[in-house]
Amino acid sequence: MTSPAGFTPPPYPYDRLDELHAMAAALPGGAVDLSIGTPCDPPDPAVVAALGESGAERGYPASVGTAGYREAAAGWLARRFGATVDPSQLAACVGTKEFVAGVPHWLRLRTPARDTVLYPEISYPSYAMGATLAGCRAVPYASLAAIEEADAARALCLWVNSPANPSGDLVDLDAAAAWGRDRGVPVLSDECYIEFTWDGPGRTIVSSGTEGVLAVHSLSKRSNLAGARAGFYAGDADLVRYLSEVRKHAGFMVPGPVQAAAAVAFGDDAHVDAQRERYSHRLSVLARLLQALDVDCPLPAGAFYVWAPAPGGDAWGLAKRLAAEAGVVASPGEFYGPAGSGHVRIAAVQPTERLHVVAERLGVTAGDLPHAPGPSG
Repeated sequence: MTSPAGFTPPPYPYDRLDELHAMAAALPGGAVDLSIGTPCDPPDPAVVAALGESGAERGYPASVGTAGYREAAAGWLARRFGATVDPSQLAACVGTKEFVAGVPHWLRLRTPARDTVLYPEISYPSYAMGATLAGCRAVPYASLAAIEEADAARALCLWVNSPANPSGDLVDLDAAAAWGRDRGVPVLSDECYIEFTWDGPGRTIVSSGTEGVLAVHSLSKRSNLAGARAGFYAGDADLVRYLSEVRKHAGFMVPGPVQAAAAVAFGDDAHVDAQRERYSHRLSVLARLLQALDVDCPLPAGAFYVWAPAPGGDAWGLAKRLAAEAGVVASPGEFYGPAGSGHVRIAAVQPTERLHVVAERLGVTAGDLPHAPGPSG
């Protein structure tokens, strides 16, 4: 008797870029990898010092986060975005990808009658994968108004992402919070690019109150600490309490030294302001380089990606051209959902000198590029 097939993980999207890597690496000077949003700039020295000097490696760290960690994160939300969240309504997570991928499972344990995760139709793949791993329906939406009420009635949660990966779009977070409250659906707002909001000030969903919502934040992008894995979720007191208890039983803990370093990072804004200048400049350079390939691309409203429309809608064709002519490895938009298949995402995550290598390959002179903000641009 043959048993039904079990779950087989799909190919990881970025593993499909091997051909592009080989094409780009063949050029003199090698590949300029702009496919993944991995920070290239060094963390603040005070943060690195705190990582090595905490003495917190001896004992088990607090799963919910130390008092210092939670207070620093709450203080950052208040200082930078005017959002008041009590530290008791905030808890640590190990970066945020594990939280994004895991939270549908924990929510379904709490509300087994619901089985649907709503997520933006062009978005980071982990929203849909989290639903799949929880045995849930992953239902994309183009807008709040387009969500079927039948799907809303089955929804465990609704994801929003602002500034959005990959498009850089900004979401009306107040409207999303209201939609969820009207229907009793938790709204989870992934805000890891909030410090890199170019169109106006950064915005968080908890500015409209904490009832029924969670803001999800990470130090990976803000402070170039992707390797440290430090983040938090904050908002609805009952939901934070439930999730933090589940995570405590499951053994999710941000390492103690990382918590100490994260508290220092949340307490400092100067290093973030410098990073904002770097990304803003690199985005302008990338837009200029795309013009050399006859691709007219607007600068994003937020985040540090160029979301480039592919000529004729052929994203893989543009990605191959970028690799062959410019030595750039970029991500075809289908990685972020079928609705993104006509675009290519290019991340501003290489130093300016590497982007100058790309410029030389495309025949763009240094004088034709935007002026750098400083030596570390």
